[in-house]
Amino acid sequence: MVFTSHIFVFYFLPLVILAYYAVPWKRNLLLLFASYVFYGWWDPRFVVLMFLATLANYICGGIIARSRPGSGRRRAALVAAITISLGMLGFFKYFVFLQHNLNALVVWFGGTPFPVLQVILPIGISFFIFQSLSYSIDVYRGESPPVRSFADFACFVALFPQLIAGPIVRYNTIAGQLVEREHSLDKFACGTALFILGFAKKILLANAMGAVADPVFGAESRTCLDAWFGLCAYAFQIYFDFSGYSDMAIGLGRMFGFEFLRNFDSPYLADSITDFWRRWHISLSTFLRDYLYIPLGGNRKGPRRTYANLTIVMLLGGLWHGASWVFVIWGAYHGFLLAFERWRGKESLYARLPRQVRVAITFVLVLFSWVLFRSPTLAEAGAYFQSLFALTRADGGSVLLAGELYTRGNMALMALCALVAFQRVQAFDWVQRMSWPRLLLVLALFVFSLLTMFVQACNPFLYFQF
Repeated sequence: MVFTSHIFVFYFLPLVILAYYAVPWKRNLLLLFASYVFYGWWDPRFVVLMFLATLANYICGGIIARSRPGSGRRRAALVAAITISLGMLGFFKYFVFLQHNLNALVVWFGGTPFPVLQVILPIGISFFIFQSLSYSIDVYRGESPPVRSFADFACFVALFPQLIAGPIVRYNTIAGQLVEREHSLDKFACGTALFILGFAKKILLANAMGAVADPVFGAESRTCLDAWFGLCAYAFQIYFDFSGYSDMAIGLGRMFGFEFLRNFDSPYLADSITDFWRRWHISLSTFLRDYLYIPLGGNRKGPRRTYANLTIVMLLGGLWHGASWVFVIWGAYHGFLLAFERWRGKESLYARLPRQVRVAITFVLVLFSWVLFRSPTLAEAGAYFQSLFALTRADGGSVLLAGELYTRGNMALMALCALVAFQRVQAFDWVQRMSWPRLLLVLALFVFSLLTMFVQACNPFLYFQF
């Protein structure tokens, strides 16, 4: 089930809201049931997988909480939680990738490749695995108390607003809210407005830019201008797709009394790659920082170790996004840039450039990374880079592509996307002060988005695959 579907908007969400506010007790249990229905709508079998990940971390977290600090039993429980969680993630997300690479080695040494066992990738597995694991780690570190009941913890892991595409909600940021949270008309109205703005981002901007980017990336021949136009379209598509989903998730959370942390902060206004990762997918970057970069030593063990830690973290961040060498290279690219910026220091010549110039340079560097992110293979990414730098000659097929791309509607939408993406005040900020004129504007936008949704042929969420 997706947020931008008539089943969710007209049936699932209204029924859950009605039941939630009609029954003021056992609300976490009700949300747990609704979340399992929401996730099981795609494939009921994988509800069992999520339940097992939840149960394993609940048991391990309980053992950690009951054990004395420094005891072997406490460490063993943490190791068990990490092993079980990452074992599940590794099997479902990377087993096929490992088989293909092993087959490549076998063939390279002259052997016969073995049959590949296909494994279905559960939607959102990275998100609910990371969230359930954060509980065991937070309890081990003493940063959060143990959960009071299994139903509350299962509700936290399965909570449908952020279940299948984030943002990653860490246990220590929501532990108190599982016990008691505020419900008010203002909070509900703010959440509704944020959901609608995210809904509009997805339907009106992300999907429209996807219709521009897809034919360019799928073309056998493209001009340099086509390549840049399609790449900018994809940059806007992935931003409005994911930030729109995050807005909807945060808005839905507020409807049920939860406060999730901001996940995007005008990332295309970043003036460095370091700044970009403070603004883009904030829940992932802070998760990797707190649970991987700092435990590896962070920047406390000298410059060389710092550069190595940054590279390792981004390599693993690339693999988190997908089991493909393209994502590994994507992570290595960002890791290299982060390490280079750390080596260059804050007093470099680059830092003395006007901020607008630094923002433009950073945006271009991010665009290059999106080529890797969007391309299915390294060969296709290489071909796209050749088009970007006019290293290949486009044949007459690009004339048809140009006629499809450079319409007045596409040009207007591209300008609108740029205007919204490069604004400092984003939807998360705009809804903090609701008024009747703003509310009427949001409702009109919702109606228009719904009408557009019914006539769109393609309405995917890009981050479901992660």
